[in-house]
Amino acid sequence: MSRIGKKPVEIPTGVTTELGGKSLKVKGPKGELSMTFVKEVNAKLEGNILTIVPTDETQRARAMWGLQRSLAANLVEGVTNGFSKELELRGVGYRAQMKGGSIVMQLGFSHEVNYTPRAGVTLATPKPTQIVITGTDKQAVGQTAAEIRSFRKPEPYKGKGVRYVGEFVRSKEGKKK
Repeated sequence: MSRIGKKPVEIPTGVTTELGGKSLKVKGPKGELSMTFVKEVNAKLEGNILTIVPTDETQRARAMWGLQRSLAANLVEGVTNGFSKELELRGVGYRAQMKGGSIVMQLGFSHEVNYTPRAGVTLATPKPTQIVITGTDKQAVGQTAAEIRSFRKPEPYKGKGVRYVGEFVRSKEGKKK
C-alpha cells in the first residue's frame, strides 16, 4: 500500500478541475496545468477531493499510484501558490543580471553565459549574486535551476560556483607541502 497514494488531494477554493478519462486539467489564479494519468491508475473527483486508485495489484501499479498522486498534488499547488528555487553565486567576480527575459552571468569564464528560460518560468536577480526562479510547473522550475547550476557547479576546494541557497558543499583539503 502506498502511503502517499492513499492521501486524497484537496482542491482549494478558486481552483477548478476537469477530469476527463485519464486527463486532468487544473486552472487556478496562477495559470493552467494539465496531465495525463498512466493506465495503471484511475482518478476520481468527488466535490473538491481528488483520489487516485490503482487498477490492479501489480508492482508497476503500486509504484505509479504514489507518483501520479504526487504529480496531481503538484499541479494543484502550482496553480495556487507556484514554485520557486533560489540560487546563489559564490566567487570573485561572479554575478548575474537580467537582460530582457534572459539572464547574463559572469562565472569566471572568458565569456558571459547567457540563459533564456523555458516558457512558464521567470527569472529574477534581486542581488547580483542571487537568482530566483519561479513558475507554476515544479518540474520546469527544478530543471531550469539545474541547468543554470550546471554552468559552474560548486567546486570542493574553494567552494566557488553556482549553488542552491542552503546547499552544503563539503570542502576538501588542499595540497600539502
